[in-house]
Amino acid sequence: MKASEVLLQDVLETRSGLHPDKPAIIYADETYTYAQLDEASARLAAGLQVNGLQRQERVVVCLGNRVETVCAFWGILKAGGVVVNVGLETPAETLDYIVRDAEASVLITTTDKVASLPTSIADLAHLRLIVLLDGAPGSTVAQTFESLLGQGAGVPLPSGNLDLDLAAIIYTSGSTGMPKGVMLTHRNMLAALQSLHTYLGYNETDNVLCSLPLSFDYGLYQMIMSINAGATLVLEKEFTWPIFLIKKIRQYQVTVIPFVPTMLSLLYEYACKRESVFADVRMVTNTGAALKPSHIAQMKALFPQALIFSMYGLTECKRCTYLPPEDIDDKPGSVGIAIPNTELWLVDDQDRRIDQPHQVGQLVIRGATVMAGYWRNPAATALKLKPGRYPGENVLYTGDYCSLDEDGYLYFRGRMDHMIKSRGMKVSPSEVEHFFYTIEGIEAAVVVGVEQAAVGEGLCAFVTLAQGISISAEYLLERCRQGLEAHKVPLSINIEGALPRTANGKFDLQLLQHMARSAQLEIAG
Repeated sequence: MKASEVLLQDVLETRSGLHPDKPAIIYADETYTYAQLDEASARLAAGLQVNGLQRQERVVVCLGNRVETVCAFWGILKAGGVVVNVGLETPAETLDYIVRDAEASVLITTTDKVASLPTSIADLAHLRLIVLLDGAPGSTVAQTFESLLGQGAGVPLPSGNLDLDLAAIIYTSGSTGMPKGVMLTHRNMLAALQSLHTYLGYNETDNVLCSLPLSFDYGLYQMIMSINAGATLVLEKEFTWPIFLIKKIRQYQVTVIPFVPTMLSLLYEYACKRESVFADVRMVTNTGAALKPSHIAQMKALFPQALIFSMYGLTECKRCTYLPPEDIDDKPGSVGIAIPNTELWLVDDQDRRIDQPHQVGQLVIRGATVMAGYWRNPAATALKLKPGRYPGENVLYTGDYCSLDEDGYLYFRGRMDHMIKSRGMKVSPSEVEHFFYTIEGIEAAVVVGVEQAAVGEGLCAFVTLAQGISISAEYLLERCRQGLEAHKVPLSINIEGALPRTANGKFDLQLLQHMARSAQLEIAG
């Protein structure tokens, strides 16, 4: 990234000028060069402007992992708009809410998705244009993606945007209610890009495999980092089957793979049966929570030459920490140190800074990646962004409980809004989940709260077992009684073949809580 790159779209234009004929995107076995991506996004930008898109108006994109999504992302920025990228599997009611909440001027999606929305969406005063990837337009406000590319002079007018203007709004998964729109400026996203590049170091020789949703910031930044580095992005459908991942890794000599644990475990299980090893992969990454020992072992077995980066972050600031690969064995359970150009500390319930190691407190983040706030939600913004130590700044109160060791390495302990009060004592579900992972044969573990007359909110655990492992719930319960304090022992343990997940690949806590409540009602009945 160069100093002259003030707006996020400058990154693509710079790389296109340096490497016009280099493959930027490989999608569905078709190759798109940097020049082709730059030109197509410019044509889309010009088309949006011809259709009246104004500076800082929102454009909702709901197409899934497709090259058109990448084109739309850069094109909207070039037109001066704000990208609101939504997963294709997003329920119709949630998409409808986002279009209305964002007051979108344009919706880019598929015919089927539009058909699933309330008919009243066409009557929204702010929604002036619907762009369909497929099918024929069914209303006066609709046209095709291809026709949009053919409008205008192919060169957009200068938008007038500054780096403090919004580049994107990323709606959170909404595990505790309707999703909130995280506002990210050009400055936020360029700062995150620079910080990530400092320690990950994607380069021009890399082929980066992305089967994570582009609507998920972890997936979106794979695309942005790849473009910034002049690398090639091998774009696949969200969470594709292991057999297809193995084929793509080999076919395109993939060197960088970002993972979520679900995807890793499926790939490991499938690859082991075929004794597959990928020696050309030089880097694997994970973000969210600390890597479990089983996941680290799987990565080492599959990718013997790869650097392993365990990372942690929130959409509200992109990334907080990373664990240097050389520390992966020496700091088990840690999510590492602050990313470059970021400062972090912990505070107690009275907002006093915690200086002693191993004490749990709320994580606070200071840096240029911290969001501008939640879209149209000042109350929620005020809970997260608070005045910092220095005049005129805001810092991010993450809502995450963490601790720091004597070397300054961070350990995630749980989310404040996920804390469970069992037998009058606060319990972090992640602490109990971590105990399950110390038991050999546990593949995945999730702990949720369920109301109990006798103990208040009790703990209910859901686990899956590694292939070929046979363990009873009674055995696991006894292990918990031996290794955990009484108020941390689950009331019930359910062994499942698989655990439900959201569209972003996270465990579906709402559904698991419903399952836990249903099970308790059956017992009571």
